[in-house]
Amino acid sequence: MSYNSPFTGTVIQPTDVSYRDITITNTTLQLEWPINGTTTGDVAARIMEVATTGVSELWMPPANQTSVGNDALIRNTGGENFTVKDFAGINTIVTVLPGEAQYIYLTDTSTEEGIWGIIAFGTGTSSADAATLAGYGLVASGLTLNQSSPVTTFSSSYSAVAADRAALYAWTGGAGTLTLPLASVVGNNWFMQVRNAGTGLLTVACAGSDVFNSSATVGLQPSDSCLIASSGVAFYSVGLGKSTQFNFSQLVKTVATGSYTLTSSEASNVIQKYVSSGDLTGNVTIIVPPTIQVYYIQNATTGGASSFTVTISTGSGATATISAGAQATLICDSINLVNANTVLAGSTSISLINGTVGAPSLNFSSETSTGIYRAGSGEFDIAILGVKQFALLATGAVIPSGLSGGSF
Repeated sequence: MSYNSPFTGTVIQPTDVSYRDITITNTTLQLEWPINGTTTGDVAARIMEVATTGVSELWMPPANQTSVGNDALIRNTGGENFTVKDFAGINTIVTVLPGEAQYIYLTDTSTEEGIWGIIAFGTGTSSADAATLAGYGLVASGLTLNQSSPVTTFSSSYSAVAADRAALYAWTGGAGTLTLPLASVVGNNWFMQVRNAGTGLLTVACAGSDVFNSSATVGLQPSDSCLIASSGVAFYSVGLGKSTQFNFSQLVKTVATGSYTLTSSEASNVIQKYVSSGDLTGNVTIIVPPTIQVYYIQNATTGGASSFTVTISTGSGATATISAGAQATLICDSINLVNANTVLAGSTSISLINGTVGAPSLNFSSETSTGIYRAGSGEFDIAILGVKQFALLATGAVIPSGLSGGSF
């Protein structure tokens, strides 16, 4: 078939199709010129908007079936790159990125492949497309780019990624961990914002050998917040301050028996006094938030002959048990509660409360009903499992159960 005009002797231009909307999915689409004899509907148009999924290619028709100057404007309306090639996919003409438009035209038609010229049309508009330009930390508003700091709340431990740039993460759980990405991966100028809006300690941990403020981990107490920025090597905080207020307040809480979980507001009182309305009917457990804190606890409950105890716990780790009428200064490391005093510095003598046979004033944490107490004036007593076994008076020693296994 000849494509020369019998009237002019020049090559006949194919029939012109002005516009096509094309979708390609993980395949190659071979186009044809819209001429008499075309057997498929895959014709080349002057303007083609193409969306692709996966690895896809668009092959142009044979160059030697048309004349020089034949052209096409190809715009990528999808989210993935695709490649435009000459006939049968022998040579790449141009790769079109998402949002781009490329103008191609023939400069030589002596072969099927031909030679194609290229003019980049940019984003397909006469001005910059803000929505196309917007990245992490930016949002399009009309034709302009604006700062964006989306807020994400989380209550389970989370590992941040590069896409969290400029985001604000608000912790809403108890104790948890936020792991930062590798500084070398996110590079210099990546940043995120963090606020502990929860009830427990939020530990910000580094990945690999990275450091945050020269440490592998940094703890954020409830209400702490900061901006965390990467230098490409390490992380640094901006605006991480600690409260300078040292105004103590006291919680006076009435308990009966069983377990009580303090609210964040209640636990903010470092001085805590526990009282009872009448005698306790059983031991009491107080659950404090898993935060780093110092507590001054007074067990002012009454329990009759039983003298039940108050135990302070985070729900896990070591606990501290305070006998009726006793006080304790406790340190919480966010898991364990330990006695702050192992040695009374500067003391010349130690005074104990009288105690009772069920709750000796000097006892053992694992067996609080065994120890020493003072039953009355001029008397020194020893209780074993809540039973008086020894009394030393001015008139001599009394051993209620007698001697066992020998004699003095």
